Amino acid sequence: MSTIYIDFTDIGDYEDFYAQLKEKIKLPEHFGDNLDALSDVITGELEMPLHIEFVNMTVDQLEIFEDLLLTLEDAEEETEDFTFTYFLEQYEDDEDDLNQEEE
Repeated sequence: MSTIYIDFTDIGDYEDFYAQLKEKIKLPEHFGDNLDALSDVITGELEMPLHIEFVNMTVDQLEIFEDLLLTLEDAEEETEDFTFTYFLEQYEDDEDDLNQEEE
């Protein structure tokens, strides 16, 4: 299974997302930077099995990219051998700060 990691650390908008996606996946020439095109290539043109994983998303990005997440969840239901997950940023420093405040 191929796994594609998309790091949201430097992604602020859909333009940034599509730029990083194109670096990671060979998309067809006719691909348009929109969710319908993304759904179409996942459900019919990309080689499977494939897993896409978003890492380092912020809570704000969950809201900004809500339609993207829903599109990929739909594609996961429709497409055999396609899976998708996302993970929020980890704030280890915040835990250290909390521990220090309690002392």
